[in-house]
Amino acid sequence: MTTTSPPTTAVAARAVGATKVYGEGETEVRALDGVDVEFQRGAYTAIMGPSGSGKSTLLHCIAGLDTLTSGQVYLGDIDLSSLSEKKLTQARRDRIGFIFQTYNLIPTLTAIENIELPMALAGRKGNKEWIDRIVDTVGLRSRLTHRPSELSGGQQQRVAVARALASQPEIIFADEPTGNLDSRSGAEILEFMQRAVTELGQTIVMVTHDPTAAAYASRVIFLADGKIVDEIRDPSAAAILEKMHGLGG
Repeated sequence: MTTTSPPTTAVAARAVGATKVYGEGETEVRALDGVDVEFQRGAYTAIMGPSGSGKSTLLHCIAGLDTLTSGQVYLGDIDLSSLSEKKLTQARRDRIGFIFQTYNLIPTLTAIENIELPMALAGRKGNKEWIDRIVDTVGLRSRLTHRPSELSGGQQQRVAVARALASQPEIIFADEPTGNLDSRSGAEILEFMQRAVTELGQTIVMVTHDPTAAAYASRVIFLADGKIVDEIRDPSAAAILEKMHGLGG
């Protein structure tokens, strides 16, 4: 599958020859095997594949949470492998948002304190107008003074989504963001994430095993055995499910 590379200014993140190897000799496992991929700014991309295909490894390496054995990962035009640990931590804090299956909220902080935590850690104030817009987009206005224990799972994940959006990061990585939610709460979170892209101009890359969740994205990339084997633009859940069956997922 040959595509013409757009200017790097249109690319939020990319991997070039991304290879991740665990173990050696007979126990060697190639979680990623020479992956080349680009993620466009202002787009919502899902990564899918059978269990063990390398999808979470790819997400973690592009997000700077894990290192490659060989190859490069770029955030915009910055080669993450060239950064010191301090600079990498700073890049993750200032330029990247994260949404995980576990909400990772601080139990002693209120919803709004959790949302503003990345800015507080960076020693800067967030854009109040933007944060207000995020709070209203995810429907949390009446819950801002509540602590996580006073919120439902769906509400806690809304706080996590708002926290990821609050600092206006260049890209947001979501790893199975609806994995712990019922179907209704999961659909609400996916709709919020979709609106963040279409209405707020955010860039989201999401790993999921759920074809219904992936169908909220505008592009789905399929991995198998550590390689990208296909992609679908403007996908339907049925088309994604059919593709996954073909991959043994």
